[in-house]
Amino acid sequence: MRGYKIFSGSTSLEFTEQISKYLSLPISNASIKRFSDGEISVQIDESVRGKDVFIVQSTCAPSNDTLMEVLILTDALRRSSANSITAIIPYFGYARQDRKPMPRVPITAKLVANLMQVAGIDRVATMDLHAGQIQGFFDIPVDNLYGSIVFNEYIKSKNFKNPIIASPDIGGIARARSVAKSLGMDIVIIDKRREKANESEVMNIIGDVKDKEVILVDDIIDTAGTIVKAAAAFKQNGAKSVMACCTHPVLSGPAYERIATEALDELVVTDTISLKQESKKIKVLSVAPVFAEVIRRVYHNESVTSLFV
Repeated sequence: MRGYKIFSGSTSLEFTEQISKYLSLPISNASIKRFSDGEISVQIDESVRGKDVFIVQSTCAPSNDTLMEVLILTDALRRSSANSITAIIPYFGYARQDRKPMPRVPITAKLVANLMQVAGIDRVATMDLHAGQIQGFFDIPVDNLYGSIVFNEYIKSKNFKNPIIASPDIGGIARARSVAKSLGMDIVIIDKRREKANESEVMNIIGDVKDKEVILVDDIIDTAGTIVKAAAAFKQNGAKSVMACCTHPVLSGPAYERIATEALDELVVTDTISLKQESKKIKVLSVAPVFAEVIRRVYHNESVTSLFV
């Protein structure tokens, strides 16, 4: 039997350790170092000849370094005669740059897809791509899992009496509708608009949230500005409570300070990105077992489809 091995990038070691425990397979050894000028140096410390190899790394901040680690690890493994290379990328960085919203700007998500394929990656598994069409940027199989795999069970465990799912913007309607359908709930939408230049955004709520327990659903929470403003708008319109379920806790800038305000009662995230600091309001759900099961199924050539629902 050809066997398989798991390697970890430097920012996803804890996540990879959870996968390792689930699969009862030790993390394989690779030395990832930096030259004095910051260049990344990689050496694979064991034989991978003929093996199916899985690299685990979220391409989160510092995005350039984490992405380069994946590419250099891939090149090292390819040159070491690995049979196949699958990139397990819980958080796919640069996914927000998926189109040309204005002239003379790049489509960086496509560029990253090209880089991964040229490096020698044979398959990618990720979670909650910012835009589903990014799968089409690749000419290799891409498994885009959903954070709702863990969020739905947690929402059910809260035993809300009058819950409703909410999208923080028009662009997230499909995601929110999918969660609402699976849980048998209704949906409300925030319509953000700036009435005049240099004036703050006006948040109009499409739907009724009076006396409701609102559950905001999104893929990324970065500075937390949109989520907290939406939560405040719901509270002003009579919502009983507001909880947010966001897959990727980027949480940059003033995010933690904003989350600490009274507008948001609870933020539920996954461990695709490690938290920079702890917060009583933030609940972390692990998706490492989900990705471990993906690895097992890919290696044994079994269907991954059932994990998408």
